[in-house]
Amino acid sequence: MSAPAVTPEPLQLVLGEEELLVERAVRAALEAARLADPEAELRRVRVSDLTPPELAELTSPSLFADRRVIVLEAAQEAGKEIAEAVANYCAQPAEGVVLVVLHSGGGRGKQAKELPAVLRKAGAKVTQCSKITKPAEREAFVRDEVRRCGGRIDPGGLAALLDAVGSDLRELAAAASQLVADTGGRIDEAAVRRYHRGRAEVTGFAVAEKAVTGDRAGALEALRWALQLGVPHVLIADALADAVRTVARVSGAGRADPFRLASELGMPPWKVKKALGQSRGWSPEGLATAMQIVAGVNADVKGVAADAGYALERAVLQLIAARDR
Repeated sequence: MSAPAVTPEPLQLVLGEEELLVERAVRAALEAARLADPEAELRRVRVSDLTPPELAELTSPSLFADRRVIVLEAAQEAGKEIAEAVANYCAQPAEGVVLVVLHSGGGRGKQAKELPAVLRKAGAKVTQCSKITKPAEREAFVRDEVRRCGGRIDPGGLAALLDAVGSDLRELAAAASQLVADTGGRIDEAAVRRYHRGRAEVTGFAVAEKAVTGDRAGALEALRWALQLGVPHVLIADALADAVRTVARVSGAGRADPFRLASELGMPPWKVKKALGQSRGWSPEGLATAMQIVAGVNADVKGVAADAGYALERAVLQLIAARDR
């Protein structure tokens, strides 16, 4: 017997300004809609850029019964006309449309300020996303994140994690998730200290060095940290390209004295010595493939790929495979 179809709430109010929580609420609304219709479409529009006729068009019933999730951003900026149009729509929502209204809780005009009350009265699902500013709130957030991922964190681990990561919710959420995965779910101070040791040293060059030496686990871990720390995708791709080109040039020049090679190639001697060590295990065919890989990922991170982080991970794995040929 098949499970009954899930009908997502047609009206949803996301109230507050905590960006991570707001985006999670939008994602949850979309996921719920796609449980009912895997082809459900997401459309986002800023309320101040919208007119009443455009809102009517966005929310009009589809001839093909396609489900849509319409996200109205910054509803606190709504002028009188569009605020009234949203209120009128809430009185009679269209079938197959999920309207998600993002509102800070304030407002410029009377109608904009009253929109949350209008949505509540219409029966909207309300998700609170208030700014997390107090230490106790951040502690509660981390505990909830760890619990949500299926783990537990003791007071020492909680204090160590906040000390190591700081107040950024995205970094705290990512660290909590990874720690649960790495520790089997029980997080204490020692686990946090082990995990965060040396994290500030991660750069694109650390990723590249481990990739060209065939250190698969090390390269992927360094890449994960670099992405979490916000190292630009382009810089990581450039570091991969520089490492491959350097190994190729040094490998092609033979096993001469590093100081002579440095003079011939126009490189610092230390860089030549490092590249000579990294070139062990590389074949001419593997290096040719590696040159193609780094050229491809350079284009990917500049807009060709839909997910630059995934493109970098794929390139790292491809480089390690090319080295082992």
